[in-house]
Amino acid sequence: MKDKKIDFESLINEGLGSVGSIERRTFLKMGLAITGVFAGGKILSVVSSIDKASAQETIGDYPYNPHYSMVIRQSLCIDCERCVAACTETNHVDPSGYRTRVLEKISPRAIGQKREFIPVLCNHCNEPPCVRACPTQATYKDEKNGIVMMNSSKCIGCKTCMLACPYNARYLDPRSRTIDKCNFCVDTRLNKGEKLTACAAACPTGARTFGIISDPNDAVYKLVHQVEKAVWVLRPEAGAKPNVFYMKS
Repeated sequence: MKDKKIDFESLINEGLGSVGSIERRTFLKMGLAITGVFAGGKILSVVSSIDKASAQETIGDYPYNPHYSMVIRQSLCIDCERCVAACTETNHVDPSGYRTRVLEKISPRAIGQKREFIPVLCNHCNEPPCVRACPTQATYKDEKNGIVMMNSSKCIGCKTCMLACPYNARYLDPRSRTIDKCNFCVDTRLNKGEKLTACAAACPTGARTFGIISDPNDAVYKLVHQVEKAVWVLRPEAGAKPNVFYMKS
């Protein structure tokens, strides 16, 4: 899986181009701030830009029951990629695609730890731009649990949802020529009585916590609503109201 590694420089090269004002705003929406740039626009360093209120502002009501969510404790990720392997095996993900991946951030001037790993996946937003953009209603929110789903029989492979997604969380499956993405393992695990997604179950450090954010007794609820540590979401300005939250530890 190591050849699948995508770092932030690759992210720039793939879709953002040179670092201008628009690209800086894009990184800020991901909870990151560019602190240095080489001549020619190449990124030198990126640091976290945490808004402690951003997660709380996106929570609001819980319209689904159960209302599934995930918390990523970033500093616990060791880049073993067991999460990616477990997801690929459980959900039969094509080798050319992904339902989850781990981004790498390198801070050359940092004291001590210079590398940081950031797991990413579909954020199962409460206001998903992908659902609004789909011309055939192939992507939709499950009315009971709010998971953003794909109906491959309706998908025409137009990639409109891929362009609309603020998190680059979708890919075109070359086998079916339809879009695929994370669905919190609802068909492969949750509907079979399992309590965790494949990625959360496989993580050896507890970097991924999966659960029900509407349940005050659930670990996800307790992590998101505690005040001792900052909790944030990626790209809050997109207004998508994501259900994947981030914290340091």
